[in-house]
Amino acid sequence: MRPAPQQRYRTVESHDRAVVQMAPMEFGSSADASASAGPRYIKPGTNLRTDARMHMASSNGRSSNGSQGDSKLELFGFDSLVNILGLKRMVGEQAQASASTRDGENAGIAIGHPKETETKLDTMMGVFVPCLQNILGIIYYIRFTWIVGMGGVWQSLVLVAFCGSCTFLTTISLSAIATNGAMKGGGPYYLIGRALGPEVGVSIGLCFFLGNAVAGAMYVLGAVETFLDAVPSAEFFQESVTVVTNTFVNGTAAGNATTISTPNLHDLQVYGIIVTILLCFIVFGGVKIINKVAPAFLIPVLFSILCIYIGVFIAPRPNASKWITGLSITTLKDNWSSDYQRTNNAGVPDPNGALLGLYFPAVTGIMAGSNRSASLKDTQRSIPIGTLHATISTTMMYLLSVFLFGALSTREGLLTDRLLCAAVAWPSPAVVYAGIILSTLGAALQSLTGAPRLLAAIANDDILPVLNYFKAYEGSEPHVATLFTSFICISCVIIGNLDAGDWGDGFKSAYFQLALRSLRSMGANQVHPKNWYPIPLIFCRPWGKLPEDVPCHPKLADFANCMKKKGRGMSIFVSIIDGDYHESAEDAKTACRQLSAYIDYRRCEGVAEIIVAPSTSIGFRSIVQTMGLGNLKPNIVVMRYPEIWRRENLTQIPSTFVSIINDCITANKAVVIVKGLDEWPNEYQRQYGTIDLYWIVRDGGLMLLLSQLLLTKESFESCKIQVFCIAEEDTEAEELKADVKKFLYDLRMQADVIVVTVKSWEADPDRSGGSKKDDPEVYRSSQSRIRTYISELKEAAERERRPLMEGGKQVVVDEQKVEKFLYTMLKLNATILRHSRMAVVVLVSLPPPPLNHLAYCYMEYMDLLVENIPRILIVRGYRRDVVTLFT
Repeated sequence: MRPAPQQRYRTVESHDRAVVQMAPMEFGSSADASASAGPRYIKPGTNLRTDARMHMASSNGRSSNGSQGDSKLELFGFDSLVNILGLKRMVGEQAQASASTRDGENAGIAIGHPKETETKLDTMMGVFVPCLQNILGIIYYIRFTWIVGMGGVWQSLVLVAFCGSCTFLTTISLSAIATNGAMKGGGPYYLIGRALGPEVGVSIGLCFFLGNAVAGAMYVLGAVETFLDAVPSAEFFQESVTVVTNTFVNGTAAGNATTISTPNLHDLQVYGIIVTILLCFIVFGGVKIINKVAPAFLIPVLFSILCIYIGVFIAPRPNASKWITGLSITTLKDNWSSDYQRTNNAGVPDPNGALLGLYFPAVTGIMAGSNRSASLKDTQRSIPIGTLHATISTTMMYLLSVFLFGALSTREGLLTDRLLCAAVAWPSPAVVYAGIILSTLGAALQSLTGAPRLLAAIANDDILPVLNYFKAYEGSEPHVATLFTSFICISCVIIGNLDAGDWGDGFKSAYFQLALRSLRSMGANQVHPKNWYPIPLIFCRPWGKLPEDVPCHPKLADFANCMKKKGRGMSIFVSIIDGDYHESAEDAKTACRQLSAYIDYRRCEGVAEIIVAPSTSIGFRSIVQTMGLGNLKPNIVVMRYPEIWRRENLTQIPSTFVSIINDCITANKAVVIVKGLDEWPNEYQRQYGTIDLYWIVRDGGLMLLLSQLLLTKESFESCKIQVFCIAEEDTEAEELKADVKKFLYDLRMQADVIVVTVKSWEADPDRSGGSKKDDPEVYRSSQSRIRTYISELKEAAERERRPLMEGGKQVVVDEQKVEKFLYTMLKLNATILRHSRMAVVVLVSLPPPPLNHLAYCYMEYMDLLVENIPRILIVRGYRRDVVTLFT
């Protein structure tokens, strides 16, 4: 007989119910393979070593006789399939590893002895007990009565039910994934990493590791705080807090001061560090030691809770605290509603966030069992059963405790007595003190045990090279990871405040990352008109004065809300402070906070920005160039019409106004100027009438879009739209009307179309101002003021021997063009007054300021346009469409 070939298959375990034994097969020899590949079944308990030798002999004997009747696997090409799948190298390496453990023994006949494995845990000790130990922790003993006192009975019930529902749904998801396949070490990280991918698994796993490490510090601080409350003489530092409670007696307020002692921060730090170091030494001993002492920690906890329930039902006992009334319906009614007040140096908590953040760690212990997945006998059975039973039982216990504590003590006792549970416990508070300390220390051990193994499991996946130092081989303890976890725990203990762990909102970070991704995906490409949204830049600086406490005109916020498309959109409120930036930086920050608060008060979704600049024109030019990112830049500039400029003789306004409009046109921003802002309706003032659009030039449909946005608001929903097309007399009016109607129909926009013809300046024989009904007095007054202004500029230029200048810029005066523009505005104003005197709001196209034209003259044109029109929007689009009939 030649030497036995190398073994190709796994070692047979003694606990296998039925074993398919295959004789060794030497690769490359088809005759031997066909002779020795026949399978046969062996009953459990058979001496596999002897039987293997007998089978080898019989197989070789058949091979020498040339019998191939038992060869069946070769028919399926077993050897070639091994080569294709790459299994030959794998089974060969496994055989080498198996042979190396037997000190030279022939690998072909060494099949029988099972490998000794570590002790596995069942459902009770592996999942239910750790989960119960983590859930029944420090929060229940020293914070739950305080939570009931703050939130009242009904809010506490909602809080417990909400948190219990969250953990119950999480447990169901955990169970579904755990029963879907084999689960190795790493607990929740292993499940998430295999289900959602390694990137998501690592990110969530690291957060879960950090949460376990910080939880260990929370439990340690809870144990130390309980110890110092029970034994005040052990304190190195003394501290007390005076609580003032206001009560009303016969309509008069009376204050009751109560002094309560609280553990000092430095005492918590000193004792916490010592206890953490001791726990770390225990953790270094391994999981076996912790599993042995777990019942010793849990039994006193369950006994202490039983003592609390007994004490509640027999209260009040002799020498009981004045706050303990016993189970009473009256006390329950008094504590039913919430009463948020200052009770300690933690301040007044937010009812919507602080109580939830304080209580939720009490229900996060559901992962304690899954963290031990590598030590469980049957993960698919133990994790669902143990975790669900622990979740349901503890949630019911918390709900029952809300009613019991709410009916047991007055609100003052719930808020001031940190250890009310101990005060009511039977037969002595010492039972509860021991239960609290042991439960918190046990929970801390569970956290400090699970966190290093989670970190080691993440490191073993070789996804983050920086975690290579925390790797741990199978069967060995993760000492480096344990040391790192201990360092984090001690660092958190140094904080020393159990009510502090506000490290930012994780959702805010997620929203920020989502916004960055969306912004990068949008880029700077033009948005399709179907997806175009107005992003108004609200220019808050009023052309006039407002009260000191009003940073923005109140109706500007209402108008900004009218420009939102289906309630979506963002407004940017900006204001400019004249001056030097270094001198006015703090004033700008204060003004920005005030403006932000005012925006929130006006319920307008938007952000506030304050710019410091030498002048309004320079500041606005900076804003219009730099505000926003990519396609999230403001696309419409909204400002109030400067109606006061002539009344208060503000001669600097025309140049500033014209400069802002020119900057918007250069920056390709749309412009909306609101006249009659003081009369703009709020959300409760319903309007009836028409919204009239005087469509003069192509603006990309911005006026049409603004009118449709107005109709979506409750104030204007009863109005209808009229579109006036302004054309010269020689235009085909009916053809123009038909084209506009067809365009509006394709846009699914319901509006009446009216074509109005106006004589051009050249075609009108009477250029002196028209008839009496056109109010020639206004026209003549404007002409007179313009002539006076131009003559003053010419005199100053001749006197100083320089070109004609206005606002530091050279201008050109064309008196004929001035007359033409003034006449056009007069006719347009007369047309608006003739057709839209009763309109709710009028929208008209904004003429651009002519190049090198006098700003003063442009303001005279605009004044003539808006004369006697109470509420008007002057709109200028930009070089793109905002509505389209194409998809």
